[in-house]
Amino acid sequence: MNREKNNSCVALIKQPGIGDLQILLSNIHHISKEIGKPLTVVAQKTTGAKAVFKHDPHVDGEVIDLGKKDFFDIINKIKSRKFDQCYIYSDSIRLYLIAKLSGIKKIYHYPFFSKKGKNFYKTAQEFTEGILQKKINSASKIYWDKESIEKAKKDYDIKADIKSIICGVAASGPTKIYPVENYIKLFQEINSRFPSKFFLFGGKKDEVVIEKIMSSVPNCVSLSKLDLEKIIPIIAACRFYIGNDTGPLHISANLNLKCLGIFVDSPPLAYSKWNANIREILPAGENLESTVHNTRGKDSVSFSELLEKSIELIS
Repeated sequence: MNREKNNSCVALIKQPGIGDLQILLSNIHHISKEIGKPLTVVAQKTTGAKAVFKHDPHVDGEVIDLGKKDFFDIINKIKSRKFDQCYIYSDSIRLYLIAKLSGIKKIYHYPFFSKKGKNFYKTAQEFTEGILQKKINSASKIYWDKESIEKAKKDYDIKADIKSIICGVAASGPTKIYPVENYIKLFQEINSRFPSKFFLFGGKKDEVVIEKIMSSVPNCVSLSKLDLEKIIPIIAACRFYIGNDTGPLHISANLNLKCLGIFVDSPPLAYSKWNANIREILPAGENLESTVHNTRGKDSVSFSELLEKSIELIS
């Protein structure tokens, strides 16, 4: 790697998910530290990058939107910045062409057609380690200002003697979502044992599920109408996460919450082992190796095991 400290660098991220960006965060931070200045990030809006990087000293103020249709517009935006180096966290030929046509001389990228069957976080980690020629930690952190976190504690009455839990009751697809009836039972059980407050993370399309929980469980707060910039300090003010393998799980892990992720249709080896803050629960009869995409085990998770691990997490 060319380690001149005045190089201007950009990172291109193809994956669209909030959780995907969280898993890649450490790589961006390590590269920034190595070159001695912030990176520019090119990512899709759905990653929440603009909110996530608002206070991040390793990313400059502008996040360039990686739209799917504005190929030449992205090139023009990148070209105008005159970047020296580019790091592409993907095997995408499209992203490589964007970097090449933007006039970037040094382009680091995954080998083309190499994505299938790869471990998401390990592929990124090994890619960055190969560039930097040293080992890195796959876990990282979200930088946020203490003032807004304290304000969230005050606004939502988040106190140390109350179990404040971020609840990821939604997900990117129906096969990844643990049944809402079981969440209601779980939260009722927790409520009966501890003074608790449940912050329900989901979008507008998840409001029916959220409303169902709120009508059955006291001390619930819906986050569905808030944007990510307002949600992050609330998460940072809480202590625990319980829920599906979804974006808020990975945000919570990078904000140093103790997390229990329910993995029913995604591989925990790729999406939990990147961060020691994440513990996992799996469908009955499955293990870390056998739980993968298309496991479809949302109805096979032992409720008694989930309750036991949840109580253990928050005790």
